Amino acid sequence: MKRLLENIKIAFQSLNINKLRSFLTMLGIIIGVGAVVAMMSVGVSAQQTVVQSIQNIGSNLIIISPGNIEEERGDIGAVIGTVVRDELKMEDAEAIKRESTLIEDVAPVIVGSSVVSYMNKNIQVSVYASTDSAEKVYNFEIAEGRFYNSSDVANSANVAILGQTVVKKLFGRMDPIGKTIKIDGKNFVVIGTNKPMGATQFGVDQDKIISVPVTTAQNKLYGFNYVNLILAKAKSEDAMDEASREITKILQRQHKIRPGEPNDFTVQNQTQILDTLSIITTVFTITISSIAGISLLVGGIGIMNIMLVSVMERTREIGIRKAVGAKNKDILVQFLTESIVLSITGGILGIIFAVAVSLTLSKFTMLQTTVSAMPIILALTFSTMVGLFFGIYPAMRAARLNPIDALRYE
Repeated sequence: MKRLLENIKIAFQSLNINKLRSFLTMLGIIIGVGAVVAMMSVGVSAQQTVVQSIQNIGSNLIIISPGNIEEERGDIGAVIGTVVRDELKMEDAEAIKRESTLIEDVAPVIVGSSVVSYMNKNIQVSVYASTDSAEKVYNFEIAEGRFYNSSDVANSANVAILGQTVVKKLFGRMDPIGKTIKIDGKNFVVIGTNKPMGATQFGVDQDKIISVPVTTAQNKLYGFNYVNLILAKAKSEDAMDEASREITKILQRQHKIRPGEPNDFTVQNQTQILDTLSIITTVFTITISSIAGISLLVGGIGIMNIMLVSVMERTREIGIRKAVGAKNKDILVQFLTESIVLSITGGILGIIFAVAVSLTLSKFTMLQTTVSAMPIILALTFSTMVGLFFGIYPAMRAARLNPIDALRYE
């Protein structure tokens, strides 16, 4: 143990002699480790955001979206229901509610964007239109007033429910219930407000929304007869797979799809969506981390190069040490220690760099990052292995030097 500490002390003394050269050598390791840790923290945060967003929609949820995702290979828009497609209609939601034995309730949904104004104030908002079933299926929680009812949906009533951000922007401290606002220039009466939902980890304001009856959105705001997606709530978690198959059969009959023909819709439950999106974020993280790994490789080559230069510069020193009794093993361990110390120091600086980048992203962007212990441990382990691997050849070359030739070296 004492000898190891002595070797580490000598290694730091050697690095301290040429500070700039040592720093430039470590630069590849610093960038590589920093990039790996930072990208993994972004990937973990993205995954947590996706999981939280899906789970906040509701439990036992089955999502029916337009288009065949299997056929279209990666149509992410179809997964989240924002692609403008006309394969799903109100009649499809009604058929699922009428014929399914494993579904508790169904809510067709239209997602849009509109300008909302009150007096001389206006704001661009996301519009979520659905039926009265959405309050239970989609977990809409009312803070004040009421949710729209079946009569509002049947009559395409001009009523709206506001998110808290919309309330603050348009009304300040005033009570919005009963007030008349304009959505895309059309009058709507405010009948309720949502409970605060806050922002996602990506900084997306979930309270900057308005909800209206789906028929109102179709007939008076957007002028189409289809929906962006249908949400169905299964009676239990155990029944979700069977309920998904039941919905598929009902929609195949609705759309007159024959056996062997591809579906023009996609049925997914929460678990499947989470698996799909987790794979996407994992592939993203691995890809970026692999690119960053190239920087570690370059850093390792830099370490080998500088250690070979160090062996040449200290040839006479090696000869003297051998002359006074140092064995080949001692020389080998000394140069390996210097290589590993160089790599680990670069790794530690890289972690500090990654933490600084993560804090900067969290403070100045919408992205919220989380630096966990696992990427730090992996990065440090990998940087240590880089130092060990690329330090072996220079260390062996130093250990094999003939002491007489080394003493003669000028």
